[in-house]
Amino acid sequence: MKIIVHVKPRSSQAKVEQISDEEYKVWVRAVPEKGRANEEMQQLLADYFQIKRSAVRLVIGKTAREKLVEIIGK
Repeated sequence: MKIIVHVKPRSSQAKVEQISDEEYKVWVRAVPEKGRANEEMQQLLADYFQIKRSAVRLVIGKTAREKLVEIIGK
């Protein structure tokens, strides 16, 4: 399944919120440097969907706040 993720870096909290069937907002504490925010986003989505982190793959948007993410196995 592929989803659109809106990432909010440097947040005071880390959480995932579903906006629609295919759209999510993810607040991460990490700064958007050296992939830290992307790594935290992947871990939060893995926890949210109760899957391994390796099953969350960033498809498009490595440096953008809006990303296309593939959830493998869902």
